[in-house]
This record gives sequence, C-alpha cells and structure tokens, in this order.
Amino acid sequence: MKLDPFYPIFDSADWLERMLPLGVKLVQLRVKDSPEIEVAREIARAKTLCAAAGCVLVVNDYWKLAIAEGCDFIHLGQEDLDDADLGAIRKAGLKLGISSHDEPELERALAAKPDYVALGPVYPTVLKQMRFGPQGLERLGEWKRRIGDLPLVGIGGISLERAPGVFEAGADIVAAVTDITLNADPEGRLKAWVAATRKHLAPTS
Repeated sequence: MKLDPFYPIFDSADWLERMLPLGVKLVQLRVKDSPEIEVAREIARAKTLCAAAGCVLVVNDYWKLAIAEGCDFIHLGQEDLDDADLGAIRKAGLKLGISSHDEPELERALAAKPDYVALGPVYPTVLKQMRFGPQGLERLGEWKRRIGDLPLVGIGGISLERAPGVFEAGADIVAAVTDITLNADPEGRLKAWVAATRKHLAPTS
C-alpha cells in the first residue's frame, strides 16, 4: 500500500469528521486520558468515517481495541512496546508504525518489522513533555539512510513552513498536530497542507 505523505494526528473522531472531507488520506487517532469504553467508541466512529473517506486510519496505542474493532493500522511508542503482543497484532493483520528517538530505540523498532518508523521530535513541540530533545534534520537523514525503503515519518514541532525541509532531509511522510489544531483556521490550514504535500509520494510499505 502507498502511504500518503501528509499525516495529521487528531485526538477525537470529531476532528476527523471535520477534516477528512478536505482530502486527508492518512490519519492517526490519538486519544489519551479517557476511559477505555470511550476510546473504543472513538475508534469505532473513526473507522467508519475513514472507510467512507477512503482514508487510512492509524490507531495510537490501543492495540487490543484496534484488533477488536477490526482496524488496519496501529502506532506504538517505545513504552507501548513494553506491553504489546506483536504476535497478536500481526496475527490480526494490523500494520505497525513505531516511534523512535535514538539509536537503541531505532534498533528496537526495526526488530519489530514495522511498516513505518517515526522519528521525533524533529523540532521543539508543545504537544507533550518529551524526555528527548529535538532530533533535528540531520538525524532524519541518518535514519533514512539506515532504513532504506521503509517509510520514515518526521514528527514533532513541524509547521507547514518547516515541512519542505523535513522532506528534503529524508522524511517520506510528515506528521502535523498543533500546526493544524491550534491554528485560527484549522480547515484552511489543513487544505494548505494537502495542497503542499501532493508532490511527495511515500514508498510502498
């Protein structure tokens, strides 16, 4: 499958309902600090919305719920890997994306045979507290040389203005969060992202 080069991340199905009609073809649902029953409802609704829009849905963290809801793609952080049953994930047919921040984490991610690797934060981010500082564009290039044809996602502090440099450094896919959700005109900003990223094609995964 081809992964779209633009990868917005939202914390609710409400966001997906607003944004999917504007051309999003790859999206992550990242719900945090909610009861599991609410997360399950969000995942089910997001799955329905994405199916209607022809969009690839990636569920963050909740791999058991993703399996139960019949989803296709899961994203795991390094801490999530501690408890994840990769055998069960693969048996269910889920594709897998994994976060990485340094060399040991990259090796751990690659050992899990992911369908993409994410590196971040590329720039300082306000999304969450990070124990790793900004990784920078140079490391993106290093990661890409290491992983070859495996899709590389750049994430963290990336704005529309910074995106071209992130692609040039080696990322196949660029993730965006607050540049859209905290913008005064989220729909307008997302449309600009879609238009700006059409010329980039991520490799086959």
